Amino acid sequence: MTTYDYDLFTIGAGSGGVRASRMASQYGAKVAVAEEHRVGGTCVIRGCVPKKLFVYASHFHEEFEAAKGFGWTVGDTSFDWSTLIANKDREIDRLNSIYIRNLEASNVEIIQSRAVLKDAHTVHLVAEDRDVTAERILIATGGWPHLPSDVPGIEHAISSNETFHLDSLPDHITVVGGGYIAVEFAGIFNGLGVKTTQLYRGEQILRGFDDDVRDMLHEEMVKKGVDVRVESDIAAIEKTSVGFDVTLKDGTSMQTGLVMYATGRRPNVQGLGLEAAGVKLGRNGHVVVDAYSQSSVANIYAVGDVTDRAALTPVAIREGAAFAETVYNNNPIAVDHAIIPTAVFSQPQIGTVGLTEAQALETHGTIDIYRSAFRPMKNTLSGSDEKMLMKLIVDKASQRVVGCHVMGPDSGEMAQLLGIAVKMGATKADFDATIAVHPTAAEELVTMREITETVTAQAAE
Repeated sequence: MTTYDYDLFTIGAGSGGVRASRMASQYGAKVAVAEEHRVGGTCVIRGCVPKKLFVYASHFHEEFEAAKGFGWTVGDTSFDWSTLIANKDREIDRLNSIYIRNLEASNVEIIQSRAVLKDAHTVHLVAEDRDVTAERILIATGGWPHLPSDVPGIEHAISSNETFHLDSLPDHITVVGGGYIAVEFAGIFNGLGVKTTQLYRGEQILRGFDDDVRDMLHEEMVKKGVDVRVESDIAAIEKTSVGFDVTLKDGTSMQTGLVMYATGRRPNVQGLGLEAAGVKLGRNGHVVVDAYSQSSVANIYAVGDVTDRAALTPVAIREGAAFAETVYNNNPIAVDHAIIPTAVFSQPQIGTVGLTEAQALETHGTIDIYRSAFRPMKNTLSGSDEKMLMKLIVDKASQRVVGCHVMGPDSGEMAQLLGIAVKMGATKADFDATIAVHPTAAEELVTMREITETVTAQAAE
């Protein structure tokens, strides 16, 4: 019988890897986790958490302005970037310590090193120049920002990773991309007083989201001062003495103080030795896994962004937990990726769960749309004309609510609770039978009675 150094060796101490490692250890496995950066992964160290702290910071200028309508006199205000960075770093240090403490409390050995597979059971620890063996290996290395290699001068651009450590704010930033990271950072910089341009090569930002949400967010971002340019992309970047000259693909040019790319993340698999171990990779470089996160090599598993299923922290955590239950607790669990509530911390914020209108048409054929756009109560005295959007998509035949899309204050909080209803198969009648909480914006979700429109797949073509 072969004896291994560990029952489970996890490569990557992000959200998915940490959850899987802790649970496996609690179920009796001898576990080690290797991490070449900091424990906590993208979300905690260079993603969701610091980004949302930045979002909070960028909102205050609007709050100061809104206060006037409620009788407050706000004096001179100013913003200090270095203070925000220092306080953010302090919070990230605190969370990093908690992650380390939780792993140690679960008897998981933490190895600060890059780990590379030599074969299906052997891992080389680069920092220590030694090999260890494991019965099972879990790949949880997440994703990494992708910058195009065919743009001259791309070496002058930064990704969201570097944004969290800028020495100072530029006078003007150009954000390239149309996904949630791009729209979030465009809102952050604009809110902090930076002249902000967002370039996206597609016809509308937030591809994959409901079209009503995409159109309305674009409109609101422009109203807030973001120069959003769709069907626009960079051809070249040239450094100057005062910033950068950017040449666009349409032949025009512009000057900017900084270029940030947010054009997606790729599975972080470079140099891991997966090929040497015989692990099959997909067309995006991701680890191909089955419903139980098992790769093409029987003893090697993968969870989180590296599998290119749904690149969201809660999904990675759920996949990590399901792996531990399946392998170490004799409780096979396959994660359902079909209905995933999510939030975009754009300005205004978005919360969504279920199908978009286009997806619902394709899946169900005929749907009822309930849509309401209105000025939230706070804005009646603040003077802001920012609108809130609420949209329910209902399958005509079954009357199940198959999609909920909200844009406006606290939309992310609403999406979490809406996710429960949609996951359980709630019907429009169930929504109607729920007593409203008044006065709230969310009550609109249970008081919309009139169908805005009924759409069939044939009519949409």
